[in-house]
Amino acid sequence: MSAVHRRDGELWMEGVRLADVASRFGTPCYVYSRAAIEGAWRAFDEGLAGTDHLVCYAVKANANLAVLALLARLGSGFDIVSGGELARVLAAGGRADRVIFSGVGKSEAEIRAALAAGIRCFNVESEPELERLDRLAGEAGVRAPVSLRVNPDVDAGTHPYISTGLKGNKFGIAHDRALAAYDLAARLPNLRVTGIDCHIGSQILDMAPLEEALDRVLELAAAVAARGIPVTHVDVGGGLGIRYREEETALDIGRWCAAVGRRLAGTGYAVVVEPGRSIVGNAGVLLTRVEYLKLDKDRRFAIVDASMSELIRPALYEAWHEIAPLAALDRPDAVYDVVGPVCESSDVLGTDRRLAIEAGDGLAILSAGAYGMAMASNYNSRPRPAEVMVDGARAAEVRARETIASLFAGESTLG
Repeated sequence: MSAVHRRDGELWMEGVRLADVASRFGTPCYVYSRAAIEGAWRAFDEGLAGTDHLVCYAVKANANLAVLALLARLGSGFDIVSGGELARVLAAGGRADRVIFSGVGKSEAEIRAALAAGIRCFNVESEPELERLDRLAGEAGVRAPVSLRVNPDVDAGTHPYISTGLKGNKFGIAHDRALAAYDLAARLPNLRVTGIDCHIGSQILDMAPLEEALDRVLELAAAVAARGIPVTHVDVGGGLGIRYREEETALDIGRWCAAVGRRLAGTGYAVVVEPGRSIVGNAGVLLTRVEYLKLDKDRRFAIVDASMSELIRPALYEAWHEIAPLAALDRPDAVYDVVGPVCESSDVLGTDRRLAIEAGDGLAILSAGAYGMAMASNYNSRPRPAEVMVDGARAAEVRARETIASLFAGESTLG
């Protein structure tokens, strides 16, 4: 479930004791396993080995340059949703011709930057975006490669905040308008249709909705081709879930890849996949330390130095993360709500956790590699934490902890 293991009662990541990381780099602190990230990416690449494919890591899950550089060296593509993410990918050594640009609100500046870089494809989400892209490509003297993101109206069975494939969601072009949108794309002189795309949500643990969405997309691709509009690739999106707790069953990546390969066999389409969480989620942990035990309420509280500013998923999605002591000690346990110091009642990292802890103890919040640091904020003027990459027996800081002074370095008073 996680990149960590317990040895002689203490938590380790690869060949590094996490208590040593906490002492050296302080807490809160994000820690990632190089081996876990590379192994998760290879599971997709090797699972699709018999199919023409490109694995495009979804940068929004974790955009640290060290993570992106690891994947670029493996030959990964990248799924981006902003100009900032494009700049990060290029700075990390990623190839522009392996970048696909998703997102519902691409600005003119972002589109111009992506055209200048020569990205592989724009995943277009509306007719107005097609028209804007055609105009900007014409001004740049190029033909922009496009894939239309079609909303297949398939329920991913996940949290409503991370469901993207239903008619009521803001994403994509409605399935019943897709053919008309492809006709428009084919008519616009500065666009070149290359594919079809869908993405129905995140943290999906059941293959059935993914298979249903792929069936609908392939039917639509055949209808588009019948109109004389070439489609060379099918982008099946991402959203494959990971195991956050013991009672969950993660989606089997190898089985899913095999199913995709069988479904595309003989179609002539290349396949693009956009995994994010399933690459980095279980490769990372958030280290924190107990500041106080507050026992004078109806519930016991373990107040730690991490908060919703560092990990907002529990407050935003009611997400569950396992919380484990860095050292398992022989002492009485009790049930605690693990909470942070931020001035919000929603600043809760875990409820009803049975822990044997005292003030000063270190804890690890597991499976925090995706949408952790990527969604961190400076709420309450809290500096964002350091990020550390573990590689065998070595731990290297890959992002320094922010300083308080850096939080307002770009601000000024009226004078």
